[in-house]
Amino acid sequence: MKLSKDTTEKTLYDYQIEDLKTIFKHLEEGEENGNLLYQLPTGGGKTVVFSEIARRYIEKTGKKVVVLTHRIELSLQTSKMLKGFGVKNKIINSEVKELKDQDNFMCFVAMVETLNNRLQEEKVEINNIGLVIIDEAHYNSFRKLFKFFKDSTILGVTATPLSSNIKLPMKDNYKKLIVGESIASLIQKKFLAKANVYNYDVSLQSLKLGISGDYTVKSSDELYSNQSMLGKLVSAYKEIAEGTKTLIFNNGINTSRYVYETFKKAGYNIRHLDNKNSASERKEILQWFSETPDAILTSVSILTTGFDEPTVETIILNRATRSLTLYFQMIGRGSRILPNKEEFTVVDLGNNVARFGMWNAPIDWQEIFHFPDFYLENIKNDEDIEREFVYEMPEALRAKFSKSENIEYDIKEEYKKVFAQGLKSKIVLERSIEQHAEICVENAEDVFDARLLAKELKEEIAYRVRQYSYCIMNNTKNYKEWLEEDYERKLRSSISRRFAAKM
Repeated sequence: MKLSKDTTEKTLYDYQIEDLKTIFKHLEEGEENGNLLYQLPTGGGKTVVFSEIARRYIEKTGKKVVVLTHRIELSLQTSKMLKGFGVKNKIINSEVKELKDQDNFMCFVAMVETLNNRLQEEKVEINNIGLVIIDEAHYNSFRKLFKFFKDSTILGVTATPLSSNIKLPMKDNYKKLIVGESIASLIQKKFLAKANVYNYDVSLQSLKLGISGDYTVKSSDELYSNQSMLGKLVSAYKEIAEGTKTLIFNNGINTSRYVYETFKKAGYNIRHLDNKNSASERKEILQWFSETPDAILTSVSILTTGFDEPTVETIILNRATRSLTLYFQMIGRGSRILPNKEEFTVVDLGNNVARFGMWNAPIDWQEIFHFPDFYLENIKNDEDIEREFVYEMPEALRAKFSKSENIEYDIKEEYKKVFAQGLKSKIVLERSIEQHAEICVENAEDVFDARLLAKELKEEIAYRVRQYSYCIMNNTKNYKEWLEEDYERKLRSSISRRFAAKM
């Protein structure tokens, strides 16, 4: 069946209709304009837009359309959406060895690897292809197919027009970028939920960059599997997200398993999912997640595309990434709007927001598309992020120090004073220890209470030690660890001294 113009328009929003006009204007201007790239944020309805493009293109030109995806779930979703627009289509999956019935279809949905194999083997040849639509076009696996479609126009669709490979910029394959509605505008128009973001200070100096330009799984596993980071994750969840439907993204299977064990032990309703789960296990886990209000699902980048669960309330980034695409994909999983959901929570444990900016901040996609090298070279490095970080005591912890009027102590300012007076720099930390001891004693009944309070200052102590080590330009990991241990020991003994003096 063909949908009438009116029926189709009703399924499209104003911004999608505007983008359609722009895209068709380009397509109608002919081949000399070259391949086209279309950017629209996750949740903006890219599949809806390109399904309508396919419908109109077939109707207007009488030529065939091929839609390429890189995951089986995306193929099925795309095929279903196309049918909804009245576009009869055939999926070319691993079971399709040849296309004897190709004249019965004007549209084909194919997985990259499968189609590449069939075309290489010369088992499949689709005639009269006018348009090739590539979903998630920032992936490089699609490039190998371009040679088979030299006479067709290619339309790439992505939320982030930045190639997953530094050495293969998208501008090499696409002539022009059309930028769709921004995230901020989609939030304002109530198409996307608003993100409430919480950042935790994490030292990432131990992470190593791999050949892909992102942090290695091995170094991520080492950092995020240690007890201190697992403890930070659980307390962040307790403080901000307890009882909400939560997705936790990790960079390694080991980390995700540790997260699962830790939350399970704490009595939370959690499951773990990775690419080693069978299709039926995956289906069962995702169904459980969909139906369970306080479900926590810990996974490894497997749910960044082709996964749509609007009831997600909290996204926890339990990893650092230098991939802008991954950053947007992870947060985007929580951005679907529902009648009773206009906001969602993001907990960042990888300095990602400091690295890329807020998820809904304006971003110049044209500049990133045309000058990707410049953008990638200017991503903030971890040391700069850590230097700029300002620790703020969480409200729940501040309440435990309610008897103290002032809990602030500025290491950098204190260092300037001490330096100007020609005193030894270690006085800065000595004064910091005394200030911490004072607020612990002020808010405790006895020495044991005060020592328990001192333990809760671990985050702030680490922050102060790091600020101090920047001031004296000795920023090695071992030195900072030694300083922290020494600080905690001296704090305990200062607390004991103060209580002894009271007696």
